[in-house]
Amino acid sequence: MIAQTAAAPLPRNCTFEAADWDLLSRCWHPVALVRELEEKPLGVTLLDVPLVLYRAGGTIVIADDLCPHRGVPLSMGTGNGETIACAYHGFRFGNGGKCVRVPAHPDSAIPSKLNLRTYPAIERYGLIWTCLNSDGTVTVPPMPHWDETDYQQINCPWIDIAGFAGRQVEGFIDVAHFAFVHTETFADPDNPIVPSYMPRMTKDGFEAEYRSTVSNFPVGHEDWEKPGFEWLRHFRVHVPFVATLEIHFPDDGRLVIMNAASPVSARMTRMFSPICRNFDKHIPLQAVYDFNRKVFEEDRALVEAQKPENLPLDPTLEAHVMADRSSIAYRRALSGMGFSQFFTA
Repeated sequence: MIAQTAAAPLPRNCTFEAADWDLLSRCWHPVALVRELEEKPLGVTLLDVPLVLYRAGGTIVIADDLCPHRGVPLSMGTGNGETIACAYHGFRFGNGGKCVRVPAHPDSAIPSKLNLRTYPAIERYGLIWTCLNSDGTVTVPPMPHWDETDYQQINCPWIDIAGFAGRQVEGFIDVAHFAFVHTETFADPDNPIVPSYMPRMTKDGFEAEYRSTVSNFPVGHEDWEKPGFEWLRHFRVHVPFVATLEIHFPDDGRLVIMNAASPVSARMTRMFSPICRNFDKHIPLQAVYDFNRKVFEEDRALVEAQKPENLPLDPTLEAHVMADRSSIAYRRALSGMGFSQFFTA
């Protein structure tokens, strides 16, 4: 269960049920790639809350994207790597969100009411993570092998999905859709059978090891058909919206993909995908970006078309088969956190 702190105020036009938003506000979510944030302030949205990110020397500041003077988004302003300035009246903000200059009155004391409301920032896996209602603990999910010297670290560009984060994560951990959705990228349309597997519940989600003959090499790759090779896909799910997939390739190759679904709103998800691997490190990054984008675009079309838009946690509301054990485990873990039926408010 999530540690209880005082409830944060709901954002305007909140698309979540109030109790669900409160639970999600206590979790850590990625909001940007580290490389995206330069001198100019960066505007993002998390859980319907507009945020501004900026650099203040060696630190990253995350704050409400709103100047407390006259309510203009600070992401419209300018930055110099140390402070940012509001586009309307030039009020300047620095480390910790503190207002450090009011150009109209440069010699007057600055009231504390002009300081920004800020949120914690953590850099991990090439991503910037935050929590809107942190209790002081950092629980960014782990990513296998990321820090090992033999592994190449890759940060694919994010992709926006007009759907609920829970639906997107459930699609990522689904093992029965390969032969129908990913036949242009890696899967075999003549190999739809899902061998038996069994998820194991953990303290923050579950793990599942899935073995099959479905290749993970791109279609057309010389090793796409590897007769007799058993592929192992090890899923680790960290509720609410992060999962990693470790794929065991031939010759002790390992590929790890993190699926970090950031809930922009109940109807929009920004999906981040750090990758690490210990083989094929000579392949140009753009080729890796392009292939993974194609895979996630295949998934996106289905997620955006699903009804109901959000994830029904009541198991009686949808039909299930044995191949859906991961989906059932995921929904059970979300229910265990105290979430509602996850329908849009």
